Amino acid sequence: MSATTMQFKHVSYLWDDAKAAELAGDEVALFIYRSNLLGADLRLTNYGGGNTSVKIMDKDPLTGNDTEVMWIKGSGGDIGTLKKSGCAALYMDRLRSLENVYRGLEFEDEMVELFNHCIFDLASKAPSIDTPLHGFLPFAHIDHLHPDAAIAIAAAKDGKKITDELFNGEVGWVEWQRPGFDLGLKLRACLEEAAAKGITLRGIMLGSHGLFTWGDTSYDSYINTLEVIEKCADYLEANYGKTRPVFGGAKIESLPAEDRQKQAAKLAPVLRGFCSSYRTMVGHFTDDERVLEFINSNDLDKLAPLGTSCPDHFLRTKISPLVLTLAPDEDLSDVAALKEKLLPGFVAYRELYTDYYETCKHSNSPAMRDPNPVVILYPGVGMFTFSKDKTTARLASEYYINAVNVMKGAEAVSEYTSLPRQEAFNIEYWLLEEAKLQRMPKPKALSGRVALITGSAGGIGKAIARRFAEEGAVVVLNDINEERLAGAKEEFVKKFGKDAVATTLLNVTDAQSILSAMDAAALAFGGVDIIVNNAGISISKPIEAHTIEDWDKLYDILVKGQFLVTQAGVAVMRKQGFGGDVINIVSKNALVSGPNNAGYGSAKAAQLHLSRLNAAELGGDKIRVNTVNPDAVIADSNIWAGGWAEGRAKAYGITVEELPAYYAKRTLLNEAILPDDIANACFAFVGGLLGKSTGNVLNVDGGVAMAFVR
Repeated sequence: MSATTMQFKHVSYLWDDAKAAELAGDEVALFIYRSNLLGADLRLTNYGGGNTSVKIMDKDPLTGNDTEVMWIKGSGGDIGTLKKSGCAALYMDRLRSLENVYRGLEFEDEMVELFNHCIFDLASKAPSIDTPLHGFLPFAHIDHLHPDAAIAIAAAKDGKKITDELFNGEVGWVEWQRPGFDLGLKLRACLEEAAAKGITLRGIMLGSHGLFTWGDTSYDSYINTLEVIEKCADYLEANYGKTRPVFGGAKIESLPAEDRQKQAAKLAPVLRGFCSSYRTMVGHFTDDERVLEFINSNDLDKLAPLGTSCPDHFLRTKISPLVLTLAPDEDLSDVAALKEKLLPGFVAYRELYTDYYETCKHSNSPAMRDPNPVVILYPGVGMFTFSKDKTTARLASEYYINAVNVMKGAEAVSEYTSLPRQEAFNIEYWLLEEAKLQRMPKPKALSGRVALITGSAGGIGKAIARRFAEEGAVVVLNDINEERLAGAKEEFVKKFGKDAVATTLLNVTDAQSILSAMDAAALAFGGVDIIVNNAGISISKPIEAHTIEDWDKLYDILVKGQFLVTQAGVAVMRKQGFGGDVINIVSKNALVSGPNNAGYGSAKAAQLHLSRLNAAELGGDKIRVNTVNPDAVIADSNIWAGGWAEGRAKAYGITVEELPAYYAKRTLLNEAILPDDIANACFAFVGGLLGKSTGNVLNVDGGVAMAFVR
């Protein structure tokens, strides 16, 4: 690393000279390297925010002549994870010539289609709306970021004056305008006006929006970007608390950390229910110190309604948050009373959003979207965010923290200003944004669903969790074995990403352990709406060898465990108020009598009838309870531990090695049953096609006539 690392306090210097040397001579590779470094620091820009570019000379494949080409992050990409395949490459002469056909602000959107006529690399991603902003600046390397420190100044009432004084005129200023072709021309004009005054700019601040910086080389651009942002951050830090306490000082105190988590876990499913009136949402909770400083402050009531300033922020957080009027230590145990108390706030928010839409809409605006809040602030406790999936909910949280940082900085040096509502609407309901939304893949069958499968660190349980995750669900993996659970988490994170999975230790015979697992689900995802009672044990002994301990163990894990987990899961589902699914993994032994099986078989029969009883009771809550009856699932199953295989082999007069073939041969289909077969059956119940089925039994046993239910 270079000694340059020592000069930065507020940003991360990540440039590795050795790594850069490996890329020397490949300007596109260096541009991508620089982009990844900038995107790795959330203080510089959020996931999906900002844009970077490089201009190079390349051979025109049609003429063989040298031509100038700009490589730029493509539409919808992220600079932190950018690869060459995620870039757009355009002929610069063609892009600049579009100025000849530009018809003015009223015709901005038609220019986006014309970008396609400028494509150099036919494998390019679609060019983003930022393309002309980079194209009309003459620099080889350009960074457009949304750093908190810069936006704090850009969103300050005196932002232009502060920028000019802070950088001695070397950073220009362009007033807020929606990104597009005209803004690209204004950036060029800003540069030319400065040059006419003999000023060489090192960057341009976009009012309420972000920062443009540049350099002759990728490294020069990187350093220039860091230095400008560092100077902004230094200035803000020097002014925190200088004229008044940050955010006007604390109005209330936070609960202790453990109590915050408990309150959040109790409340999250209720909030999830309200936020899911339009479509089922997944939640995220944080009690980050930056959030607490804001939501506990005297200025909360003034600043929160203003909303965010940067378009990238409010596109993901909505125009403003919902602030709860609950006391931090409010008694949340009476769910009906809690819902009654919260309902007016949600009704008011939906009405406010509807009025915002109706007041600002244009004749061609897309239909109004979900009017529920994305960001919910609970003073003294923390922040909840809800969206279509966990990743989007988490990103909304990160973006709102950025907005908090912006408000903090702007208030320290001047006065925070948000975008006018009409400007915000024009971004949120921009036809180009709507087109981007329409291009998004259709949701998977279990998108927005939260599934907790007991005993899901291996065997049938893990297969079910994997199947659900493949179909879009987020899953709460659990087990009594910590090492086994850690291995399952690593596997799932690698395959599905960190946002798709949460883990918790769970002993199904321990009521407190179960409640803790439900709390973990609520904190991770906002609640739970699919419970699969899969955890099990098997003991096969003749009646004279069966002990009381054997009996109690079977009934504790299989019957009491199913009851306790269902009871706790139903309580969460009732808080949410939009129904759910309980699937009980029972057994063909619940229906078929066999030797050496008194304890296990009778416990399975109890599980089956308990399923029917629960289905009869919970239908009014739109909670479906169904049963899957496997048989002889040998692969990767714990059921064969503890002597079960030996017991069953002895009962049938065969060896353990002969069991798989024996079980397959006795079925009507002559098939061995695998964990994935059980997972598929579970998905059949929750995947959408059997939404009106409850109290059913689905045998997955290859066909055992004695186990036919009717």
